[in-house]
Formats: sequence, C-alpha cells, structure tokens
Amino acid sequence: MKNTFLFFLFLPFFMVSQEQPKVGLVLSGGGAKGFAHIGVLKEIEKAGIQVDYIGGTSMGAIIGGLYASGYSPNQIEKIMEEVDFMSLIQDKVDRNLKPFFMKQVGEKYAVTLPIRKGKISLPLGLSKGQNILNFLTVLLAEVDAVDDFTKLPIPFFCITTDIETGKEVVVESGSLPLAMRASGAFPSLLNPVEIDGKLMVDGGVVNNFPVDIMLQKDVDIIIGVNVQGKLLKRDKLTSVASLLLQIINFQMYEKEDKHVELLDVSLRPNIKNYGVLSFNKGKKILEEGQIVAQPYEKTFDSIARLQTIKKRRKLISGKETFFKLNGIVIEGNQQYTENYILGKMHLEQNDNVSYKMIADKISALTATNNFNRIDYYVTNYDNRHVLHLKVKEEKINTFLQLGVHYDLLYETAALVNYEHKNLLFKNDELSIDLAIGDRVRYDVNYFIDNGLAPSYGFEARYNYFREAFRFIDNENFDDINIKHRDFTNAVYLQTTLNEISAFGFDFQHKHLKIVSDTFLTNNLETTFDDSNYLSVGAFLKIDTYDKSVYPTSGFFADFGFQWYFWSDRDKDLNSFSSFAKEFRQFSQLTGTFGAAKTFYDKLTLHSISDIGYTLGTVESEIFDFRLGGYNKNYINNFIRFYGYEIGALREQSFIKTEFDVRYNVYRNHHAIFIANYARVDSDILKNGKLFTNIKSGYALGYGLDTFIGPIELKYSWSPDTNDGIWLFNLGFWF
Repeated sequence: MKNTFLFFLFLPFFMVSQEQPKVGLVLSGGGAKGFAHIGVLKEIEKAGIQVDYIGGTSMGAIIGGLYASGYSPNQIEKIMEEVDFMSLIQDKVDRNLKPFFMKQVGEKYAVTLPIRKGKISLPLGLSKGQNILNFLTVLLAEVDAVDDFTKLPIPFFCITTDIETGKEVVVESGSLPLAMRASGAFPSLLNPVEIDGKLMVDGGVVNNFPVDIMLQKDVDIIIGVNVQGKLLKRDKLTSVASLLLQIINFQMYEKEDKHVELLDVSLRPNIKNYGVLSFNKGKKILEEGQIVAQPYEKTFDSIARLQTIKKRRKLISGKETFFKLNGIVIEGNQQYTENYILGKMHLEQNDNVSYKMIADKISALTATNNFNRIDYYVTNYDNRHVLHLKVKEEKINTFLQLGVHYDLLYETAALVNYEHKNLLFKNDELSIDLAIGDRVRYDVNYFIDNGLAPSYGFEARYNYFREAFRFIDNENFDDINIKHRDFTNAVYLQTTLNEISAFGFDFQHKHLKIVSDTFLTNNLETTFDDSNYLSVGAFLKIDTYDKSVYPTSGFFADFGFQWYFWSDRDKDLNSFSSFAKEFRQFSQLTGTFGAAKTFYDKLTLHSISDIGYTLGTVESEIFDFRLGGYNKNYINNFIRFYGYEIGALREQSFIKTEFDVRYNVYRNHHAIFIANYARVDSDILKNGKLFTNIKSGYALGYGLDTFIGPIELKYSWSPDTNDGIWLFNLGFWF
C-alpha cells in the first residue's frame, strides 16, 4: 500500500532514476463541492508540478477534463464564477428561443407528465442536460478534433456507469464533452446519456474516486482530491429523500477507504457544510481547496523538483473564432424535417458562425422539447467547415399537462391538456385543452410547423361564461344576467421570424349565442344573438417578453384585421333594440402593444396600450368593444379595464393605456400598482378629439409568482364611479 511515508522513502530512487516521476491526479465527484478541485489545482500549479495524467468522476471529470484540455485553474475559476449552474442544470433557455406556437398555447400548465405506451409516467430526470453539453462543447471547441483522450495536452479518463448492467465504464475516447456530460449525469437530476450504444449515468454510482484506475496508468505518484460526503447518522435520516440518498451513497462510498490508501498524497477539503447543489457558495468552496493543499507546499515543491524536464503547456485561448459554414449534415431525424430543424436554429449554409453561436442555435432547437439530445461537431478539411448534427429525437410524443385557475368571471377550473406530436404528419402538433369546473370550455389547436417554410394550423374553441353586467342601454335595467357562448373555428397560414414574431392570414367561422333570463320573451329567454359569422383576416404578433408572467423586459404586440363578410343574422330574433337588425358587412382593426423595463433590479414599469376601431356601419351591437373587469383570458371584444365592472364601457371604438408598476419585494413576491385610462366612443377619431371624455381606473395589489401561476389580490377603484372592487385570481390564465 502506498502512503505519504513511503513516497518520501522512495524520493532518492526517483532522484537517481533516468526517468523523472510521472504524476497522476484523481478528482472525485461531489457536485458543487467539486469547486474545491480548482483551489487544489491552483496550489499544484503554484508549486510547479507537471500533471501527467488526470482522471475524474462527475464534477471531478468536468474540472479535470477542462484542465487536461488546456485551461488554467484561473480560467476555470473565472468560468465557474460567470456561469449560473442551476440554470444550466435545469436546461433553462431564453424565452425568446422558444417556438412561437409554444408561447401562444403552452405556458399555462403547472405539471407536464409524459405518456409512455399509453401509461402516464414520470420524467427520466429533471433535466435533459443539453445546456451542460452545449456549455462543455463551446469550452472545448479548440480540442474538438481530439477523439483519443490520451492525445489531449494532458491524458485524461473519466468514469461513467452503464445503467443497464450497473457496471463501471472507463471512457477514454470519443466526444470529450459528451463523456464529461455522461460522467456527471446524476440519476433523477439529469437524463442518462447514450455512448456507443450504452446508456450512461453518473460514474459516482460505481466509482466516485477512481484511484484504482489511475493506478493502472503509467504514473509513479498519485495525488487525490476527495470531496465526497459521508454516510448520514440516524438522527439525520428524517425524510424519504435522505433515505434514498443514503442508499445511493452506500455503494458510492464503499471503496473510499481502499482508494485513499492507494494515494501518495491525499487531500480532503473541509466542505462538510456544503452540499452537491451549493453552487452559490462556489468561491468559499474553492478557498477550502486551497486551504487543504497549502500545508502540502513542501511536498509539492519536492515533487516539482523531481520533474526536471517539463513540457510547455499550451493554454486554451478561450477566444470566440468565426468561420464560414460550408455545409450542414443532419443525422437521426425521422419525425422532423431538415427544414424544421434548420428553421428552429435559424441557420443556413454559408452563414458566418462561431461555436458559441452554434450552441445558441442548438438551444433554440432544444427549446422545442422535441429532441432528447443533440450532438454536434464541426469538421475542417481544406478550410471547409461542415457542421455535423446528430439528433436523438424525443421518443415520447404524447403528454398530459395539468393546470388550475380561479377568477371571479369563470370561477374555478381545472385544466387538463392532451398534447400529441407527430400525429398525422412530420412536424405537427395537436393540443387539446379542457377546462373542467364552473364554466366548461375547450380549446383545440393543431399546427404544422415547417420551420423556414410557411406553416399552417387549425383552432377550435368553445367558451362560455355567465355574468350580470350592463350589456344593453335600457332605462328599466341596469345589470342583466347574460349567458355568453362562443364557438370559433379558424384555419390559418403563418410565417415566423426568429420565434419572436408571427405574420399570417386566417379564415374564421364563429357562432355566437347570447341570451338573458332577466326578462322573458313569450316565456323564453331573451335572445340577443344566435348566429353564424364568416370572416377573413390578417395578423401580426410579436413577443419578446422574458417571462409570460410578470415580465421584466421586452415588448409585445398583437395587431389584427378582421373582415366579417357573411352572417345568417337575417333571421328573426326574439329580441329588441338594435340587436335584432340584419347583418351588414364590416371590418374591425385591433391592436395591443406592451413594453416592460426594469430599474435597479426590483422596480418594473410595464405599459400596455390597446386600440379597437370598427370600419363600416354595424347595425348590431354584438361586436361592440366592451371594457371593464380584470381578466386576462377575455375573448372577442371584451377588454380588461380596472376600476369598472366587466363590459361597463361599450362602443364601436376605443383606445386604452394601462401602466403597471411592480416592485419585487422578495423573490417571487410583488407589490403592484396599476393605473389605466381609456376613451370609448362610436368613433374615437371623429373631429380629432382623441383625448376627450377620458375614463380612468386604478388598482393596488399583491402578487405571488408560483409554479401553478400567479396568485393575486387587488383592490380596484375609479374616481368616475366611486365604486371599489376586490379582485382575486389564482393560477395561469386560461
């Protein structure tokens, strides 16, 4: 058995030997605790030791792989300081990279569950780990041509676990970023990685401190840095999670004592107060690595003096280099076309790119959730750069998604969504929402996403609510009970630009049935409308908000034009007033524009402006714009306006501006003040009097941003009416 005493005993042998001793460095796994490895590396370099071989597991493989590739400890430290590891692990991507269709229909669910072979199941891990793979691929771009890890500036190996056999796998060739990613694929946290047909997870499961593997290499001195934890005492085993972790750690720590005895220099930083996810304590953990290594200064100096001939180590520059992309090769795509893939990446042949740009484009493809993994590399022969993409498509095409919501209009609802991708054609997606509760509703969306080429889709919606409000002007009634049913079906053609905008045309069929039981006609409910409408329209939508709930930056726009050219309203209605008049063709222009900006990290100003204008003579009042209430899930021409009840303001045109001031009190807690102003008239542009007879309303409230959506309590009022209204909503709006 080797130990420090024997190491010094053999010092004279190394001094007279014709070959200088070779040093192997072993770095254990330990998640964020692995930052201590950087501190040890700094002390090793400070002493002038040349490391001849590096081996590691999990975070030890990541730190070790970077060092073996040519990064200095200072460079690695800088990388660790700049990277948000929790966002990296969670595969968070910029919202602007998400498909526009997903922003439109997919941001209202609290839980998403995959359906495997007809059975609801749980995800393999909290993250696919694509962001980590992208991160490592960019960092290791300068050694991307090396597929034999012994040919790296410092020979390297890492440990993974074959999840099917439970056996240890020593990885020494292939894709270096992929090997490092696999070595750190902690079960249940990150998805497994497939390498050479084997499904790999974190090497720490079988060998978290691979000193025994280093012993098989041609090295004379082994330095080991162990950041593993210890088995918990019974008083700490207080939860199911702690019991499961203890079971996992049995095998992980089983070999620890034996491996420590094989070391010439054994270093164990004092990191008992830190956990595997303590990434926010990275600087302090790194310092613990330096602290544990500093007492070994003389030992390190002695080793360095024995290495009389040292290789000149070429460091990675880390500079972003650009090149022309002469070709693109895609492998593995069966369900998604090349147009779809390149369209999502916004990438074309002959583009001028860098590895970082490619990684960003890979993130856009990842954001579709249609790929389990995307491996890529660039070949360079005769100055011709070719991007090779190997995609592993997500085998699970069906999902069950759940949500919950409450507001004063639609009241309580549980949302059940069924999503099916590649149902009929490549690139297609079916989404069926069913809101079950006080107001049953459904929303069906079918979309074929052709990427760079125009895309098309179909939407079918049923919406129902009942409420007492001022629906008509009548001296005998103030508020009347209204039952409002809407069946809308539409087909549309659209094209998207960089997933932040969509422009297109639609053909729409709408059936409206609006009745009241406040007063009866021939002992029947009074019918205001029971008609079909056909229309064609155009739309332009832009969305660069950073978040769908409480955005802190970006802007939003939704402009539409709809021409209603046919209706069967000619039939008699058992109604009165202008509602019973025959249909005449008309058009409506609508627009919404919002912008958010945050100051001092806490204070967000968010403005939203709306406009609606009717072109032509509209005999019926059914399509009047109706302002009031606070809902963000209104349909048709109902518009939110604080300080007034739903539909309290009504006419054929309006202009409105809302100012939201939000202060982030603590984490996901927000204090909210809202002021909104509007003008509602038959023609707001008539005589140029755009800003006369302005209505105003205000609201003050508190909001909590949760995984089920916002939970908000507000008090609204208007100086125009002197009425105060309490408002409450829970969950994403749908």
